[in-house]
Amino acid sequence: MRMKQAIVLGLLLAGCAAGPVSPGMTLLAGINHYQNEMELFGMRSERWPERQRMGDFLKLTFAAALGGSPEFNRLVEIDQRKREFIIALRDSPLSPERVREMREEFVKMNHEMAGLKAVVKRQIAAIPLAAEDAKQRIEGIATIGLLTLAIDDFSAARDPNVPPAQEMKVGPYLVTSLVNAASVRTPEGQSYRCSTFVVEEQGVGINCEPAAGKS
Repeated sequence: MRMKQAIVLGLLLAGCAAGPVSPGMTLLAGINHYQNEMELFGMRSERWPERQRMGDFLKLTFAAALGGSPEFNRLVEIDQRKREFIIALRDSPLSPERVREMREEFVKMNHEMAGLKAVVKRQIAAIPLAAEDAKQRIEGIATIGLLTLAIDDFSAARDPNVPPAQEMKVGPYLVTSLVNAASVRTPEGQSYRCSTFVVEEQGVGINCEPAAGKS
């Protein structure tokens, strides 16, 4: 596993006030890492031990960043089970009846996932925002928006014909996901450009600065 587990340990030891590190952005990096690794080897039957370890590590990352969430844990477990189903349907000689049963179960899992995602997104929306510092507040809004987009896109075998959403409203603010960055537009029309950075052995942070003029 290439992502250093020291990131999570740093969050567990330092809590949510570890300098510039953002627990929410560190969680986002963990989700993205999980998704990327699954694209690389997640559909190979012999790699199931790695899939299990990565799922457990992602649950730990969520707990370290935002606290324990049975709903997020279940979301990861269903994602893992869906991947096993996809591999079995692709590689195993199954009877037509068993294929039908598995496809029906797949529909049920998708339905359960939708409900779990709604709960997890409410948990993310409850992340406290800094009230006294406008810049930190924007950074918190960007984090909530990006995490919500990541949860929306969290699923094995997502329809490749439907591109993932790039925009998310967080209250009256519009958060747009960009390549390795994000933007936040305020109700007054001011735009902020946000970039992420890595703090070695600690986690990931986000920095938002006003863009020139109003867009």
